[in-house]
Amino acid sequence: MKILPGDLLLIIDVQNDFCPGGALAVADGDAVVPVVNQLAGRFDHVVLTQDWHPAGHSSFATSHPGAAPFSSVTMPYGPQTLWPDHCVQGTAGAAFHPGLATDRAELVIRKGFRAAIDSYSAFFENDRTTPTGLAGYLRERGLKRVVMAGLATDFCVQYSALDARRLGFETTVVLPGCRAIDLDGSLASATAAMREAGVALVEEVA
Repeated sequence: MKILPGDLLLIIDVQNDFCPGGALAVADGDAVVPVVNQLAGRFDHVVLTQDWHPAGHSSFATSHPGAAPFSSVTMPYGPQTLWPDHCVQGTAGAAFHPGLATDRAELVIRKGFRAAIDSYSAFFENDRTTPTGLAGYLRERGLKRVVMAGLATDFCVQYSALDARRLGFETTVVLPGCRAIDLDGSLASATAAMREAGVALVEEVA
């Protein structure tokens, strides 16, 4: 994978709660850390995203009496999967994985901090209209291609990749630097959707 000066590495949600032992652990999630660290050393521009929920967030199953984690409800902005409480602001679970190299990051985008709206994408909240500001940052910096890795392939990575394409950015997802939750075939659906949108999927890190 050739890396150019106008490329940005977007590292998505490599946080303790998404790694083994965390509240919403992705299987083998910590295996992305060495891959992401290797990639970060090759890019001039690195941005991190961080899931950052207030306690009692509307996407938590515990906020909906009788609801089970991984069930779905309808929010004003559409269907919403209900999750175990995770990445609560200021907790150890919300912190970046201790092995993640973060020093070279130019920006940290926190998302999901609005209590009534969940946020998978690095670019928009789940209402699909409230921006995080990342697109404006990239454009002002003159960055043309977004290369992504992190957690999880079928949720935050996929949503970020599709939004990046929708916003006109060349987009690459490095699959060895990602892991999936894979709810009811969501990984296969996500992979197909990204390919259809013109996202380049890299199978090996050279």
